[in-house]
Amino acid sequence: MKQVGLLSAGCQPWNSDVVAASGDRFAYCATLAIYVYQLDRKLNEFKLYAIMSEHKKTVTSIMWHPRKPDVFASGGCDYRLFLWDVAQQCVLSMIECTKFIPLCIDWCLLEKDSLTFIKGKGPLMMWHFTQGKEVSPHKEAQGFSSDIHKFRWHHKKVGKVVFGHADGSLSFFNAGNKSYKHVLRPDSTDGSDEDDPVIDLEWDHLSDDYLLIANLRCGVRMVDSESRMCFMKFEMPNAIAAVKTLAWVPSAPGMFVTGDSNGGVLRLWSVSKSTPIQSLSLKKMGFHSLKVFSTSLNMTPNSSDVPLHRDVSSTSQASPTPSATTLNSYALPPGHAVCTFLDGGVGLYDFGKRRWDFLRELGHVETIFDCKFKPDDPDLIATASFDGTMKVWDINTLTAVKTSPGNEGILYSLSWAPADLNCIVAGSSKNGVFIWDLSKGCILKRFMEHGKNSVYSVAWNQKDPKRIASCGGDCYCIVREADGKLLQKYKHPAAVFGCDWSPNNKDMIATGCDDGKVRVFYVATATEQPLKAFLGHTAKVFNVKWSPLREGILCSGSDDRTIRVWDYTQDSCVIVLAGHGAPIRGLLWNPEIPYLLISGSWDYTIRVWDTRDGACIDKVQDHGADVYGLTSHPNRPFILASCSRDSTLRIWSLCPLVTKMQLSIIAKRPWAEIVGTVEHSMAMSTSTVMAGRVSRELKQKLEQYKGDLDHSVALRWFSHLFSPPGGSKILWELVSVLNGQDDSLLAEDYSKGILHAKHLVKFKASEAQELEMVKMVRNTSGTGAKVKEEKLREAASIHIRLGQVQRYCELMVEIHEWEKALSVAPAVSMEYWRKLSERYADYLASESSNDCVPYYIATGNIQQLTKYFNRHNQLKDAMLVAQVACENGISTTEHAQHSIQSEDQNGIQEPSEDNIRLLNDISCTLAERYFQDGCPIMAACCHLAVGNTRCALSKLIRGHELELAISIGRAIEGTKHPDLIAMATNFLALRCAKLGKWDLGIDLLFTLPGGEDSMVEMCAQCVSSSAEIDYLHQKAALPNRAKCKDKAQELESNGDVECVKYYLLSTTPERALELGLTKITDKMCERNWSLQEVLPMIKLLTSIRNDVLMQQSLTKERTELLILSFYLGGLLAIRRGYNSIVLPLLQQSMTMLIRKGLDADISVPLSEEQLKLEQKAWLAHTQYEEGKNLSDSKPINESLGSVYNTLIQRVGSEDTELECGIDVVAGSQLPSHSDVHLSLLTGSRIQGPVFFLEDGKSVIALSDALMWAKVNRFSPLATGATINPY
Repeated sequence: MKQVGLLSAGCQPWNSDVVAASGDRFAYCATLAIYVYQLDRKLNEFKLYAIMSEHKKTVTSIMWHPRKPDVFASGGCDYRLFLWDVAQQCVLSMIECTKFIPLCIDWCLLEKDSLTFIKGKGPLMMWHFTQGKEVSPHKEAQGFSSDIHKFRWHHKKVGKVVFGHADGSLSFFNAGNKSYKHVLRPDSTDGSDEDDPVIDLEWDHLSDDYLLIANLRCGVRMVDSESRMCFMKFEMPNAIAAVKTLAWVPSAPGMFVTGDSNGGVLRLWSVSKSTPIQSLSLKKMGFHSLKVFSTSLNMTPNSSDVPLHRDVSSTSQASPTPSATTLNSYALPPGHAVCTFLDGGVGLYDFGKRRWDFLRELGHVETIFDCKFKPDDPDLIATASFDGTMKVWDINTLTAVKTSPGNEGILYSLSWAPADLNCIVAGSSKNGVFIWDLSKGCILKRFMEHGKNSVYSVAWNQKDPKRIASCGGDCYCIVREADGKLLQKYKHPAAVFGCDWSPNNKDMIATGCDDGKVRVFYVATATEQPLKAFLGHTAKVFNVKWSPLREGILCSGSDDRTIRVWDYTQDSCVIVLAGHGAPIRGLLWNPEIPYLLISGSWDYTIRVWDTRDGACIDKVQDHGADVYGLTSHPNRPFILASCSRDSTLRIWSLCPLVTKMQLSIIAKRPWAEIVGTVEHSMAMSTSTVMAGRVSRELKQKLEQYKGDLDHSVALRWFSHLFSPPGGSKILWELVSVLNGQDDSLLAEDYSKGILHAKHLVKFKASEAQELEMVKMVRNTSGTGAKVKEEKLREAASIHIRLGQVQRYCELMVEIHEWEKALSVAPAVSMEYWRKLSERYADYLASESSNDCVPYYIATGNIQQLTKYFNRHNQLKDAMLVAQVACENGISTTEHAQHSIQSEDQNGIQEPSEDNIRLLNDISCTLAERYFQDGCPIMAACCHLAVGNTRCALSKLIRGHELELAISIGRAIEGTKHPDLIAMATNFLALRCAKLGKWDLGIDLLFTLPGGEDSMVEMCAQCVSSSAEIDYLHQKAALPNRAKCKDKAQELESNGDVECVKYYLLSTTPERALELGLTKITDKMCERNWSLQEVLPMIKLLTSIRNDVLMQQSLTKERTELLILSFYLGGLLAIRRGYNSIVLPLLQQSMTMLIRKGLDADISVPLSEEQLKLEQKAWLAHTQYEEGKNLSDSKPINESLGSVYNTLIQRVGSEDTELECGIDVVAGSQLPSHSDVHLSLLTGSRIQGPVFFLEDGKSVIALSDALMWAKVNRFSPLATGATINPY
């Protein structure tokens, strides 16, 4: 299994100290997990870096260490305090507080670092974590008369601390000075004695004494802790507005922000002014918490992008400074605000750009107990959570589509109505069973037969949509019709935790009970007694699932840590699956492979079982807490979703477990070897075949296909079964467009993905017209008027991006934004206006204001506009305007007007080369962003959108989406890029070798024209019996081993280098090693040898069978081969841009060269001095290239430059169509909770999939392993063993 998607949780609204920031990182808390984001400096974006979830109960507070950016602390309702190392993603230390829950924590830097915490009226407890796990009370900070809501140590004036109390007062303590308790209580605004609690407080980091405080009713005050005087009270603009949270702005001394509790209004304040400087309405929901931090993004615009004198006119006339009214904004200080809201929403707001860097709304903030795919739509999945809500998500974009009304207590289970009824039934902890109608957005029905007892499981009969079953803590399983009519009540001796309808019999239902029994009932009879009761578990049964493919087979998961598979027809337990270390919760049968069963447990793992023999064939532990729900969809059977107590929904691919079937499809094997019967698939002695409904329908469809079947059609149909969500569907739509398919045949949701360039303008114009339909609505007021204005503004935004300036002006007038309309309207003819508008646009761009867009469009300055979009990561907008420019939809600037336009035979102007180049550059930038983010399929879509098939296939190969690369490559008409298809096929053939399916590998290679050399390498590598090797030779149309030896001797006597190939295939492959190494060393002794001259031979030699190479008699040859292979692999890595493995390869070659104890006979044309110089030169040049935009970057010196130039000349250029650059496999950016793995190559922690080396301990990143194997087959451990990460 491999992780291909992750849906993060929202932020809890229960506790106040649930957001923290430090340097390039920020963190927030769901109820049971802490999410850490870190700035990715390559992409200039904050990415989810880690998820910490060791707390067993609600996390109460988190706090970053003020001086150690990798360390932060957390406290929880489980009475525990944790110290975390974020870089290593591990726990540094933990204590359990037996007396009280640490509701508020902070770091004390007095003497030795201490973590302090408090609850209620104290005392303040101090944990000197470097001295062990002992805690001690603060000598003075105790005996308070009012509960403490929040406290803060002053990190500049060490030893000073303030406490904010529930009665609104403050208490101050300062080491060596007098203490003051319960002072500065605010005066009541209404004359009552009601408490006005402190809800937030922060020290002014630039002052020793000033403190900012927020009270619930009194609002925000600024006080002097020394004089204990309030010297500034800040006034809200109206009586309704109230502050919920506050934070200082580090980049702007004397400025702070507040978040409103009643609405998502962020207000900017100065300590010198009692009213807010500016108010920004960011969200309708009120704030919960916020934290402001400053970080330095890699923003390095060209000097030409920003005018030197912003407020000076470009003409002879003066230009006034743009006013605040003109800009419609105050110049906000730079920085980011982490904003969390009362509905669980989380966002990162960029002050400078005045926009969200990201905003995640509607996220679950608690344990997700269940998840289910929509029966008629594999792209939609519903989740049920402890937070009392259900949400429906689009798994392609991982965004919420719908959310239930909420306030239902805990939701334990959900089940979709069959087909397209668009309803969900759910079971709750206190409000019984209810049906949620998604179309109407309301609760349609509620059933309270279980009383106030918890309902643990619900099941909507998929064969009879009228029937709904539920079971719960009242010891009943109840069957009713959807309209409420009661059909059956099955009494159990204890609570019932699981129920499931048989997929083959609409009247049969199974239950799992607290008494450890599994019962099967037949609803069509009047009896309340079960037909069967299976006893075997020694603890409660939590879940039961019928097999969708094997009639009468069901499984059960129990707290006894086992899974039992039962045969209803035989009244017996077929097999017991043992291996989980905690109670079982999630169960799922695969809808295509009848013996595959997936389970989730409280031991944090998901396991995949072969129920034929009870073997656990895979285990993942990326969830950081208990795994509850598991689901898949029949139309996408090898994609799995899971949910957990860590509040995440994760998407997995099972394709690595069924890779042989994918390879068989690509190799054009008979369909009987791919799709078969359940009985065939269950047989241990036969190969696995798919036996589900969808695969059978596809096979039938292929058999009924009229005319000659193009194999690419079959590849496309079956690709949907194996491909992950999030791009594969878009990819195939783009292939259809490239192949000339009529637009009317495009999918309905085509416009929601990445569009082909020729459709960008068409579909965006249509979208604008739809938005303009709001003008047909009669005069509205209030919310309706606001919605109308928003839609018209959005329509105007699209029109201006399409170059329709006049339409833009009309719409802006419609919403009374006259200034923008008047500024753009005279663009066509006024020279003064044009120059002034360009200047104004530059000014707006320098302020990171999107208001610059219409001015750039109106003046035709597309180059500057795309630069602006690129700098601000608005790459899709950049691509849109570049395409419009290609279609001559935007008036050009003065310079462009003098350029010569070409026309086609119809007299239509063709796009200029500059505009075409601009469009391609932007698509490449967007593709690279997706690719580096671990989304190679979306990256390929970006390239296909402009018809760049070579780069699209390259991205799929570099992202290790080999099956998809071959399928797409074969499906695209016209240019086939045979080199890239051959490369992907060769890699898949190596996967066959890893699986021991040598004959399947040969079949794959036979699909290639001119695949003889690859077949030779495949046969040379084969480790098997003599008969099997000779059979493989025969299959590959090669002589048997004895004949190969005879031919090799004949060729050697004639001095033909081909003899090396035949020796490798013969019974004496060691002779090939001797001859081949001689050829390579002779060539490398020449003065001007090149990599290309020795590459074919070294590639051939590394195909030698591993058992032969490891013979004691070949120690000398083996060592020479390894040294040369590492060195030449390093050179090839330089050529292909595999920068992360260049130095490890060259260093390994040098290490072996100088290793003591080697035989004196070993001779290679390399020296330690040469290798050191080449490494130093390459590293110096690489560092210069990476930092040449920085002011302190220095070019390499002349001597190293000469070495580097010689090295590059020897390396040469890539001779394949593959684009250069590192490999990044899907999921490389996703955090996991697996064991922390440190890379053998870099010593740093590996993010994403790992690859274990032959010792079973050493690991490297899978992306690095793939690059390593592509340039050098031998393991980084230099044992002589080969690696095969394919």
